[in-house]
Amino acid sequence: MFTHYHRAHGDTDMRIVFLVPSLARLMPDRPAVFLASDLAREVLLALTGARNYDDAAPGYSRSARSRLLRVLVDELREARERPLHLPEPRDDRLQAIARMLCETPADSTTLAELGKTIGASTRTLSRLFRDELGMTFYEWRTQLRVYHALVLLADGHDTTQTAFACGWANPSSFIAAFTNIIGTTPGRYRTGRQTTAHASPLPTVVNSSE
Repeated sequence: MFTHYHRAHGDTDMRIVFLVPSLARLMPDRPAVFLASDLAREVLLALTGARNYDDAAPGYSRSARSRLLRVLVDELREARERPLHLPEPRDDRLQAIARMLCETPADSTTLAELGKTIGASTRTLSRLFRDELGMTFYEWRTQLRVYHALVLLADGHDTTQTAFACGWANPSSFIAAFTNIIGTTPGRYRTGRQTTAHASPLPTVVNSSE
């Protein structure tokens, strides 16, 4: 069980499907994000469409829904998980750094300079990032910046504006980092959101047991 909340930016269509424990066990035991295949997308839309959301007014029989859910799970198990998890620090020193960078993601202050501000050495902070968060400081900050970039793009900002607002020196380096993490360019991501706002949206899939 995970305590969590949702926050949407831009035009968003959220579809939620609950999985029975036997299917939920086939999925990651933690929150995870997948890029839905065309088939997974259509199955999800079918399961959450009019008269198909639950058994109260079923458009599909219970057995048909079970088969569709199995198809959805099979598709997600084959999908590439998106590396969008941004771990939150527990150490007070890392939390102080996280607060500063979350408020100003374009800040390019080095780890050494941040360490002087909070009273910790570069070596200590580097070790804490590796041991507690499983990544280097620069990997974590890049991930944080991409998170902010997703919000700005969803709100309609273009690639160049977003690149500078999130701390990249030029759009090309931003595009490379964004594509490496998200799997598509910022321009295609933004265009895809605009397109799906007027058609059937690409859903975000969240799995959970009943």
